[in-house]
Formats: sequence, structure tokens, C-alpha cells
Amino acid sequence: MTNNLSQETEKKYQALIHQLKNMKSVAVAFSGGVDSSFLLHAAQKALKDQVIAITVVASLVPEHEQQRAIQMAKETGVHHILMPGKEEAEPKIAENSVERCYYCKKHLFTMMEQRAIEEGYVVLVDGTNIDDAQDYRPGRKALKELGIRSPLEEVGLTKEEIRQLSKAAGLSSWNLPAMACLASRIPYGTRITKEKLKRIETCEALLLRLGYRELRVRDHDQVARIELNPAEMTKFLQSGHQEEIIRSFKAAGFKYVTLDLEGYRMGSLNEGKVEKQLKVKS
Repeated sequence: MTNNLSQETEKKYQALIHQLKNMKSVAVAFSGGVDSSFLLHAAQKALKDQVIAITVVASLVPEHEQQRAIQMAKETGVHHILMPGKEEAEPKIAENSVERCYYCKKHLFTMMEQRAIEEGYVVLVDGTNIDDAQDYRPGRKALKELGIRSPLEEVGLTKEEIRQLSKAAGLSSWNLPAMACLASRIPYGTRITKEKLKRIETCEALLLRLGYRELRVRDHDQVARIELNPAEMTKFLQSGHQEEIIRSFKAAGFKYVTLDLEGYRMGSLNEGKVEKQLKVKS
């Protein structure tokens, strides 16, 4: 692809293209994030017009991320199918157990798989990469049960390599922050409601508008726990934004607003809770 990439990364990329060509045609489960955007790009390179993108317009996904997916799909010229999702109405998802991601992925990917088949595409692929195995992700079990292929993971591409390849390909998605559904902001065992999802989205949208890039607003009932990239904490404390943030968060329904001094880290709500509950189940 380019001389700036390592031989190992280039080798993985060529293996990905070869693998996609062997699939003949694919439907890409498309979120508009780093991984699925690169996968869609690679699929288009390998298969030309034998590719479609499918996005579930889900209440668990922030509106700005949904709009980004629509825009990025337009830029590729790939046929993009939007499907309405009602995952918060599914009892097993709404109750928010440690297995929530499994039930959610099963629900969403069953929908996309059925639509892909209706469109004449037998293979549905997703953007899971090799690094995803390092975090607690019960949704991966659902993908395996449904026979969803994860080409990026299969050829051993890491998140960093996907960013490098995306940058080399000129994709605007190369440096996007990590994405995760809004339910990941709500502690396990706390019921997911439209109201909770909306206030989380509203509060995170404010922080994004104020210029913060990598963040989460964790919803602990009356308490909002803000996680920021540690590099942005000084900016937060010196910005003078606190009054506006507190006012807006309280208007959204929180009573207390806190800043987590450990900063943003992927899957912070899994810390201790998942291991404890899984031990009980076993």
C-alpha cells in the first residue's frame, strides 16, 4: 500500500484483500468507526461493486455517530442500507446484565444478516480486530454463533495497524476516537431506559462541542462520572467550562457531576464487576 507501513502490516493487508476476494461478495456491518470504515474501504478495493454496507439506526448509538456513518458511506459510493433498531425494547438487553452485549449483538446482527441475504449477500462481515479479544466482549460469542466473519481479526490486524492503513488510504476515519454504544455508560444491573440513554447522549454532546475528544459520561443514577483523556484534564480544570457543564448536566437529570481522576479507559464499568458476576454464574 505504501512504503511507510511495516512489511508485517503490508503483509496483513494483502492477506485481507485476498481473503475478501475469495468471499466473492460481502455485506459490511457498518458503524462509521475506524474499523468498519477501513473494512468497507478494503472490501470495495477487493470486490468493486459487490459490496453493500448495512447500518442499524439504533437508540444505543449517539446521533452524531449515526450521521457520520451515513456521510462516510456516501463518500465511498457503496450502496448503504439503513435499518431501524429497537434494541432498548428487548427485555434481555434492557435489563443490562453482564451478558447484555451478547443479546444486543445477537439482536442487531440477526437483523442485518437477514437483510443481507434478502439483498443477495450471503457473507456478513464486521470490523472486530485482534485487539478486541483483550477486553470483555460477550458480543463476540453472538457473532460466532451467527457465522459472522471478522476479516480484520482473522488476518491479525491490530487497532494501531488499522489506523495506519486508514491514514495511508486517505480515510478521514483514521484518527477517530474509540466508539462504544451508550449502554456501555450504564453499570451492569441498572435497567437501560430511553431517558438514561438520552441524557448520556446530551451530556456527551456538550463535552464534544466544548472541544473534548476522547470521553465518556458514566451514568450512576444521580451521579454523572466524566471520564476524559488524561491529556485533556488540565484543559478541563482551567477552561472555565465547569459552570456550564454542571448546569447542563443537572438540567439533563443528574444531581451530582464528578470528574474521574483516573481518566478515560476502555471498559471501566467492567472493572471488578464482570469478573465477580461471572464467577457467581460459574
